[in-house]
Amino acid sequence: MSSSTLNASKARLKNAVHRSSATSKEGFLERLFTFAFKGLVYPQIWEDPDVDMQALKLTRESRMVAIASGGCNVMSYLTANPAEITAVDLNRAHVALGRLKLLAAKRLPNYDTFYRFFGEADEKANIATYERFLREELDAESRSYWEGRDIAGWGRKRISLFSRDLYHHGLLGYCIGVGHFVAKLYGIDPKHMVRARSMDEQRSFFDTALAPLFDKRLVRWATSKKMSLYGLGIPPAQYEGLVSASAEGDMSSVLRQRLEKLACDFSINDNYFAWQAFSRGYAPQEGESTGDAGPLPPYLKREHFEAIKTRSNRVRVLNRNFTEHLQGEAEDSLDAYVLLDAQDWMTDAQLNALWSEITRTARAGARVIFRTAAEPTLLPGRVEDETLDRWSYREEESLRLGQQDRSSIYGGFHLYVYNG
Repeated sequence: MSSSTLNASKARLKNAVHRSSATSKEGFLERLFTFAFKGLVYPQIWEDPDVDMQALKLTRESRMVAIASGGCNVMSYLTANPAEITAVDLNRAHVALGRLKLLAAKRLPNYDTFYRFFGEADEKANIATYERFLREELDAESRSYWEGRDIAGWGRKRISLFSRDLYHHGLLGYCIGVGHFVAKLYGIDPKHMVRARSMDEQRSFFDTALAPLFDKRLVRWATSKKMSLYGLGIPPAQYEGLVSASAEGDMSSVLRQRLEKLACDFSINDNYFAWQAFSRGYAPQEGESTGDAGPLPPYLKREHFEAIKTRSNRVRVLNRNFTEHLQGEAEDSLDAYVLLDAQDWMTDAQLNALWSEITRTARAGARVIFRTAAEPTLLPGRVEDETLDRWSYREEESLRLGQQDRSSIYGGFHLYVYNG
């Protein structure tokens, strides 16, 4: 990646996160978060794509813009057969991961090779696969990223992550790993959750083994520090929103409630997010031929591989700010927008600039979805009325879909539909 491109990427991230003076405590924490967020954060995105697709109602004519993150949701949206997806992200690691996934879908010879690379992501054969099928066709910036080296990899090329279990790495992977380490200090192995044979057993394991951990002094102290949650991609401003929305007024209680939903509200047999949290990887697929294979993201399922391979040329992944990208789109040209939880980071001025561009580019009936750390939608009173009045908030549908989100880490899911 050229120095000018890298500097532009850094500037976009700073503009998104930095609110306070560098000499203040909050400013220091914001800049520390920016430093941490420069590398790989999400090997897997933590928003449920099946819920997203229910809300977006994508068709063969749909043109959409989404925040890329780990890229798996963008890939999964291809199963709904939209016309075009533009994925944007401030993090160059996420951009490189998304582009690698797209090229792999196009060029890898079969599903088993694709699944070994991104589902298991811990085989030495994946490096030979990269060299044979992907390296020469990967764009220069992404190749520079994957063949670069960093301290976290002890000097190894980043592409080696796919031979060392990708899902144990990245800020989120490390954060989950620390959670497992702390639980084991108290004699609890979170992996026992995936052995549950019923939702009653899931509930029993949570109540008797996991819930008491959040009352431990070490856990309460650690979660009271904003830096401790950088691994979940939670910047200082979002941390404050989470705590203020908590009835107990502390992060330990918030995390316990979110983990309870993940552990108890959905069957482990249908929740790949729970497998990642409790087992640090996807469920074994040995029983696939008999129908006993564990849950996977849509893009990793065998039955979707050919469709994703065929449709992968409909996606482009850009290292760009969402609002910046929309400024280059024509009026009345887009049908769907996926903002993840990015608005939790934004100032009022940034929110108004974003929604001004969304409104300008939206076709009648266009749909916007986003998550929030706290439960309520954050737009009323912050986005100007003349803009927001052109949209309908689907409150009941938002609540229903939020309850179905198997990732379970957000307080609210929100759907807005453009009135035209």
